[in-house]
Amino acid sequence: MIPFNKPFLIGSEIKYIEDAVRSGKISGNGKYTKMCQQFFEHEYGFKKALLTSSCTDALEMAAILADIKEGDEVIIPSYTFVSTALAFVRQGAKIVFADSYSDNPNMDATKIEALITPKTKAIVPVHYAGIACDMDLIMDLANKYNLLVIEDAAQAIDSFYTGKEGVKKALGSIGHLAAFSFHETKNIISGEGGMLTINDDRFVERAEIIWEKGTNRSQFFRGEVDKYGWVDTGSSFLPSEVTAAFLWAQVENIQTIQTKRKQLWEYYYEKMSAVASEVAIYLPQIPEYATNNGHMFFINFESLEQRTKVIQKLKEKDILAVFHYISLHSSPYYQDKHDGRVLENSDKFTDTLLRLPLFYELNEKEIDRIIECFK
Repeated sequence: MIPFNKPFLIGSEIKYIEDAVRSGKISGNGKYTKMCQQFFEHEYGFKKALLTSSCTDALEMAAILADIKEGDEVIIPSYTFVSTALAFVRQGAKIVFADSYSDNPNMDATKIEALITPKTKAIVPVHYAGIACDMDLIMDLANKYNLLVIEDAAQAIDSFYTGKEGVKKALGSIGHLAAFSFHETKNIISGEGGMLTINDDRFVERAEIIWEKGTNRSQFFRGEVDKYGWVDTGSSFLPSEVTAAFLWAQVENIQTIQTKRKQLWEYYYEKMSAVASEVAIYLPQIPEYATNNGHMFFINFESLEQRTKVIQKLKEKDILAVFHYISLHSSPYYQDKHDGRVLENSDKFTDTLLRLPLFYELNEKEIDRIIECFK
């Protein structure tokens, strides 16, 4: 069986976990948490990075920081994971769904302005498969209408955007806030895990308080206040040092991991191109302003029926390929709250997008075997 995903251990995870346990500090915000956060800040230019127990936690922190309240509107793509919406729904927001591009699952930035109303509070672009949204256009709209931008960068670690000024910026460093995932299906992993990045000075101090259960505990340990207490809302968002120690083993080898994943992605693309030219298969389209971080290799079909048959045939050959999101606007929980607009492209990707196996230990021989099944 070629699985869809296989979590990869670089080799030093157990050593660092043992070191964390023996240090006597495993409850969180210790040595490994700080090492990971400092790495991300220095490597990718995030103003502040805070590890969280999941990307969902990071999004929930972002929703609190954005001061989302009952009746506020938040614009997100319909083609995304439920956490993107749920973090804001829990604060009482109305979700306004944006459609995807016709050739790209990302939200169509040219359609966002028509969705903005006086109640709009934030735009949440999702960088699907680590491929950047049109951040210049999105940030211009945010500035024009005084909105916050919260990047859902769950799949976008070590991926970049080149803006109209020719400057390349890491995804997660452009919006006011951003959320990342280190779930076992992502490029670098800690089992469960995530990170909130803060790029606006207005939110740095409060983010740390919300992260620490609504207390100014971090300020106390830095000697900035003489005692700490409950000063704001919050929750227990930070992960344990065991999780952070596992993550550090991956973080310090991120370029090794990334080089391999991108090589596999390029090999897929080269081999699948020959097949796609003969049958109705459509390959990923990466805009000029975006980079590819090797997170996912997906293809699209003409129809749901075609995709269903291919999934079954691959399974018969012991290859596990999977579809992805079901449009949130048509979900049982939210369909009666949606405004009724037809989101044609989001629904198309729901029916036709297929993700192929891609993980660090996959090899070219196995990709050849997958391609042969398509032939």
